[in-house]
Amino acid sequence: MKRVITTLAILLVVIVAGMTALVLLVNPNDFRSYMVKQVEQRSGYRLEVSGDLRWHVWPKLSILAGRMSLTAPGASQPLVTAENMRLDVNLWPLLSHQLSVSQVMLSNAVVRATPESAPQQPQNAPVAPGRSNADAPASGWSFDISQLRVADSLLIWRQPGGDEYNFRNLNLNLNQDARHLANIELSTSLTRNQRNAVLSLKGQLDASQYPHRLSGKIDELNYALSGANMPPQGVKGTLSAQGSWRAETQQFALTQMQLSANDSALSGEATGSLTPPQQLALQLHATRLNFDNLMANAPQASDSGTQHATVAHAPVIAAPRVQNNIDSPLNDVNLTVDLKADSAVWRGLSLQDFALGVTNQQGLIALRALSGKLGDGDFSVPGTVDIRQPETRVALQPVLNHVAIQPLLAAFDMPQTVQGAVSLKGGLSGEGLSLEAAKRRWRGEAQLNASEVKLAQLNLQQMVRRAVARASDRVSSDESADQGIRQLGGTLALNNGVLHLANLQGEGDRLKLQGGGKVNMPTQQLDVTFGLTLTGWKGDDKVVALLSQQAIPLRMYGSWNNVQYSLPVDQVLRQQLQSEAKSRLNQWLDRQPKNGDNDSLRKLLRP
Repeated sequence: MKRVITTLAILLVVIVAGMTALVLLVNPNDFRSYMVKQVEQRSGYRLEVSGDLRWHVWPKLSILAGRMSLTAPGASQPLVTAENMRLDVNLWPLLSHQLSVSQVMLSNAVVRATPESAPQQPQNAPVAPGRSNADAPASGWSFDISQLRVADSLLIWRQPGGDEYNFRNLNLNLNQDARHLANIELSTSLTRNQRNAVLSLKGQLDASQYPHRLSGKIDELNYALSGANMPPQGVKGTLSAQGSWRAETQQFALTQMQLSANDSALSGEATGSLTPPQQLALQLHATRLNFDNLMANAPQASDSGTQHATVAHAPVIAAPRVQNNIDSPLNDVNLTVDLKADSAVWRGLSLQDFALGVTNQQGLIALRALSGKLGDGDFSVPGTVDIRQPETRVALQPVLNHVAIQPLLAAFDMPQTVQGAVSLKGGLSGEGLSLEAAKRRWRGEAQLNASEVKLAQLNLQQMVRRAVARASDRVSSDESADQGIRQLGGTLALNNGVLHLANLQGEGDRLKLQGGGKVNMPTQQLDVTFGLTLTGWKGDDKVVALLSQQAIPLRMYGSWNNVQYSLPVDQVLRQQLQSEAKSRLNQWLDRQPKNGDNDSLRKLLRP
């Protein structure tokens, strides 16, 4: 045991003495010109290192450098600048006067992926037929980097003519083998337009065909989005996919995508190109898609069933940035989206077999398909959305088939006072894409057909019967179990927030209905009049005949949160009694001898 300890002690002393001698005998500054030359020969990039190079022996044998920069050929700005650089070197090659770098570490670096830092070809320069093999290293020397680490750095990314994005807190670990197969770990954050994005990535990269082609795999990408125009809880999720990139055509592809966003899960693929105009095509399938959990203006559920207004106070540090169509990235991209979801949620509506087909041509969006099932019915809303001008213009052709009315009213923040199912076909157009804009600035017409319509807490037949009973005891009617309207048809016309109802015709159990009116959505006022005709009366034949033929007007008006009613049954009966009295008096006068007084009375009774 003593011999083993003695041997290990001797070996440790030899290693320490050897490293000490190496540090004392080898000057790291001797490698400066070699590194600059090798980088330029192999890549064409110009490496500049400021200050003296010095050794660092713990925990790894390293060369420490001060400020450095790496500039592409012909570029006006360096691709990489860093305040500190550390080169971890292998010991044994160094003993034979060879520099083998196992890891490069940059701290507080600035990486510029901008047109100014990209390589520039000299004018009239010949075009190379392809990537040539790197020149063999000089005799007695070799240069190899297998690991790259970037810590606490900044990435500046900008496409030609595009906006600039600053990715802060950039941390990168890259380990590659001799075949240029690399494992990557990346984390960074982005703040722009009062929105924050944080992401971290783990994956593999195949750079064996770089710079012509890159391919790889994203094992796991975690992201979190928050800030302005985002849901209160933000959007969080993961992404995994396989990808490829072709430099000559600036094309990329993502396959086997698995994406989660809050409680939504999607799969599919994406292809595109960064050559202006940028191209992007998405084919996605979702098992569950919850739009309400991904939108900032989605309605909030309330346990009590009462909707309460949520007041959001603007930050006092800065005024909110005004958004308009100029800021939309859709103006610079051609986009195609084909999305299918087994189930989806939008503004509280539970949708099944949801399908969305969108084509965007630099701001002109065509809704090829926007359809699904809602309860026992289905819907389809094709149309166009034009954001090429400062004012968004919308044109839609909605078609509803047997869709429940009450959930629709809740989705559009209107009183849920009508039950039943509606079928509708029409056209809408206007300015703005929000729900508030639709209520105030859209126009259009539609044909309406509804079935099993009921007014909440309002029985039309019962109201008429009770009003007749209070006005006259000459007729009566049996109560009916049916309180609704079996069929109702008419025309709807929307004009800048005012919904006009015309030519309404309906029928129910012993009931016929006709009428119209208007609903003012911005002011939440309504004024609707129905003519109600009921059958099944018993009693005085003349009154029964009158009520069976005469429409009784029912007017509903005022605020839709406090509706007022007018049902003038007594006026109808009074007019009938007056007509009957006039008729009997005329008959009596006809039997009387003619004289001046009787003629004057006849003129007064004449209709």
